[in-house]
Amino acid sequence: MIEYIILGIIQGIFEWIPISSEGVVALAANGFNLNALDTALFLHLGTLFAIVVYFYKDWIKVLTFKDKKLLKFLFIATIFSVIIGGLLYNMINLFIGPALLLLTGIGLLFTAFFHRSKKKFNISENWLAIIVGAIQGLAVIPGLSRSASTIFGLSLKKEDPQEILRYSYMMSVPMIFVGSIYLIIKNPSFSLSMFPGLIAAFIVGLITLKIIFKLSSKIDFFKFAIGFSILCFVGFFISLI
Repeated sequence: MIEYIILGIIQGIFEWIPISSEGVVALAANGFNLNALDTALFLHLGTLFAIVVYFYKDWIKVLTFKDKKLLKFLFIATIFSVIIGGLLYNMINLFIGPALLLLTGIGLLFTAFFHRSKKKFNISENWLAIIVGAIQGLAVIPGLSRSASTIFGLSLKKEDPQEILRYSYMMSVPMIFVGSIYLIIKNPSFSLSMFPGLIAAFIVGLITLKIIFKLSSKIDFFKFAIGFSILCFVGFFISLI
């Protein structure tokens, strides 16, 4: 049981920053001789509950059709995430994930300086949802951070750090939910044994989520993008160790 709690704590910390939580959890799960990919994917359910609790007011607006803009965005993004993620679920490549994370870091640097020059990317909300949804689907590849990739995609149009984080974290919920249901049906006993890890991921995830949003409210987009870009590079070099 203790190994699942440790993995849950790791998931709760790394889910929100551009260092692949899936990659880190999978690496730790390997050390415990557990199914690395399934364990990493299922522990996302713990941080999913943290997202639901933290953004409960936004979820109420979405579910009652009061925020149709966000509802439409989440719907489109989810479709493309499920398609891409489903196709890549069994793809294990030790290089492609970290390589994509490195490219994400470079992309965040580019968007930071692009926005600093007061230029704008002319992308519609629908196309942004498609792009970010497809990018999120790629995050099933170990080593590629879901938060880093979606934050990069969202930064092509949006500039408010808190709005970027809100969209990035909320759009993960439908895909994680679908993936978790699949894993529960696939192996009910596995899911039951992971319960302590889910609790740990939820508690730690909620605490770290609050910390990140508090920090994001104090910085502008340029510093936000640069900071997350640096974390992408850190994640890339960690993956090489």
